[in-house]
Amino acid sequence: MKKKWLMAVISLLLVVALTACSGSGSSGSKKVTINIFQYKVEFKKQFSQLAKEYEKTHPNVTVTITTVGGGSDYGAALKSKFASGNEPTIYNIGGPSDVKDWKGKLADLSGTKTAKLALPGTLNGVTEGSKVYGLPYNEEGYGILYNKKIFAKAGIDPASITSLAALESVSKKLNDKKAALGLKAVYALPAKETWVTGLHSSNVFLSPEFNQDVTKAFKSKTVSFKYGKQFKQYLDIQQKYSVQPTASLDYSAQVEQYFSNGKVAMIQQGDWVSPTIIGINKKFENSGIGLLPIPVDGFKTDSIPVGVPMYWAVNSNKSAQEIKAAKDFLNWMYTSNTGKKMVLEDFQFIPAYKGYDTSKIKDSLARQIYDYAQKKKTIGWVFMGYPTGWGMNTLGVDIQKYTSGKMSWDALVKDSQNAWKTSRNQ
Repeated sequence: MKKKWLMAVISLLLVVALTACSGSGSSGSKKVTINIFQYKVEFKKQFSQLAKEYEKTHPNVTVTITTVGGGSDYGAALKSKFASGNEPTIYNIGGPSDVKDWKGKLADLSGTKTAKLALPGTLNGVTEGSKVYGLPYNEEGYGILYNKKIFAKAGIDPASITSLAALESVSKKLNDKKAALGLKAVYALPAKETWVTGLHSSNVFLSPEFNQDVTKAFKSKTVSFKYGKQFKQYLDIQQKYSVQPTASLDYSAQVEQYFSNGKVAMIQQGDWVSPTIIGINKKFENSGIGLLPIPVDGFKTDSIPVGVPMYWAVNSNKSAQEIKAAKDFLNWMYTSNTGKKMVLEDFQFIPAYKGYDTSKIKDSLARQIYDYAQKKKTIGWVFMGYPTGWGMNTLGVDIQKYTSGKMSWDALVKDSQNAWKTSRNQ
């Protein structure tokens, strides 16, 4: 009798011990909250839906999402978030500059399933030695979006635009016919959005001097503007034939007010505009938009910039349980059947990971960008290797001054070069 009683007590103690061990070592047995602070406004609604789907199958995990982007400075907002003491679990970094700035707050993600499935080259900007500090959102591309119907009506063959001179000739032709075509202007140049000009536009013309390598850009002590003449010509074409004043033209006006409604023929943007355009004119997004390369005379005239826009980072200051939960969430988002379906169909992402059926890429711009990538007609993204804040706060602001007639091009180049050199020597 005593032996049976003793065995029962031992069994009970083992159950209690096992339960306790399970609770302390698994993110699935204890309540845990993942706080996400992210920048991409275009998929805010869809991302929230994905989080709800995750919570359905992970009842002990709560996912909260704060989105800061669009016209707001995500980098500044992130610094404020950390300074407040309310640090997020998952946040975004943009490449080697951010890896350097946030080094003490970045968990190593090299062991995650997601990192192991990342496409070749997509982790270069966030890898140091054997450690990986970020997981790519997706792949994106951009160029000159054009209205197919307007081009056809004006008798313009988009394939004829193989140089900056050809782009200028087409722009003049459209401008001469803008009344008959129902256009407000040929372009909508959003100089107010320094990420469009100081980051994306500049990248096209600075990438070749760094051999299209973000790490080389990051390590460079100087910037030469080797293709500065072409950069100036490209901006001048848009400025001359754009809705005015460009310094106060923002993303919303460019994409929603003018391009989606057929009031301008061309804009520089990428596949991230698709959800916005679909909300205004689904038919136009599906079959009415073409994608042109931005010609860089002397380098490439048939290619578009393609790269990773941002990376997911996990805060190394959090508890082991929270870090594990964050990694589990990111793995699920990009590798589970439910997550992969939402990434392709709801987010409308071009996946940066193996194991996706790319034939199911839905929106037309993403399909066109994917085709450019498959044909290897791409220009590398190096703007993630610019000195922190240089692209938007120096070059982008100087472009605003230049397009407003308040700064000469030579002064712009000199000021930007000095700011780059100063930043690198600090």
